[in-house]
Amino acid sequence: MNQLGQLVFTGLSGLTLTDEEKKFIEKEDIGGVILFSKNYESPAQLAELVNSIQVLRKEYPLFICTDHEGGRVVRFKTHFTQFPPMLEIAKLDSPKLVFEVATIMAEELLACGINLNLAPVCDIWNNDQNKVIWDRAFGTDHETVSKFISSMIRGFETNHLMSCAKHFPGHGNTLKDSHYDLPIVKKPLEEIRNEELQPFIKAVKARVDMIMMAHIIVEDIDPDLPCSLSPKAHAILRNELKYKGLILSDDMQMGAITAHRGTGEAAMMAIRAGSDLVEYRDMSEAVLGLEGLKKAQKDKKIKAADFADRLTRISEAKKAYFTEYKPIYVPDLEKKFNRKQNQLFVEDLKKKIAEKSNRA
Repeated sequence: MNQLGQLVFTGLSGLTLTDEEKKFIEKEDIGGVILFSKNYESPAQLAELVNSIQVLRKEYPLFICTDHEGGRVVRFKTHFTQFPPMLEIAKLDSPKLVFEVATIMAEELLACGINLNLAPVCDIWNNDQNKVIWDRAFGTDHETVSKFISSMIRGFETNHLMSCAKHFPGHGNTLKDSHYDLPIVKKPLEEIRNEELQPFIKAVKARVDMIMMAHIIVEDIDPDLPCSLSPKAHAILRNELKYKGLILSDDMQMGAITAHRGTGEAAMMAIRAGSDLVEYRDMSEAVLGLEGLKKAQKDKKIKAADFADRLTRISEAKKAYFTEYKPIYVPDLEKKFNRKQNQLFVEDLKKKIAEKSNRA
């Protein structure tokens, strides 16, 4: 079983692939690539980059993903339609509008070959000191957040863009930012089931393709391990929520993980706990993560059946979405961006939000 690279998402260093990156992706049969603002200059450049990645595929295309949530978490700024934060859009109380936002996002991302969006955010902003989630959330209670989750997922998936609900089991009630530190949630599990888990239940019912695990400790689930490394947290997702899709780790280079464990060990723990995919923003760390998985295979720290289970789930998802894969035809791109109707839609959206807040 030399397909362990399929379990890894790697970041890239710039606007084009380096020889080292090409070699790593092709030789190790890497499962996916995550793109950030450092990888973006224009839609044409982005499409060329994606085409150059997909040429390296073995069987199915790679997952090509980014964080395109709207508001402040968007990696591709110029030419892509820029939306207000979801917290603002949700105040208009229109799931139909959220579906339309997701449709525009999907059309633009897919035009450049991005086939997976790391959205929607299912977190509830129920701690006003929490600035890491804040306006990325649809609201401050589970009813509001749940109301819009399925609209966004449907908007993506109707257009054949894969979706990823995050950050399970809920990052909205934390004080620390897991990019730098390990947040600890002391809320009783029964309250979490009734509140934080509800939007994820909605996402599962809407057939979300992936769910991202949070690097947070929820004491009532597992006092010793962050949810991303905890078999108990994964068991809630699989057994209680009956979720059968792909489970992705949050970025394994975040301080919540790196301050406590080495790269290889953390990768092994995430996959052993039940994740299907581990994500790295830098290739140098993805290399170490993959080495950790190969070592776990050799030392039998992860059962062969568990590796096979993860790999089957990945190939089934790729088969379902990517059988009709075609490279992006770059000359066609220009007419898919800066569309007048999209600009008018956003202007109208902002106007409605301003009117609503003036009335409040």
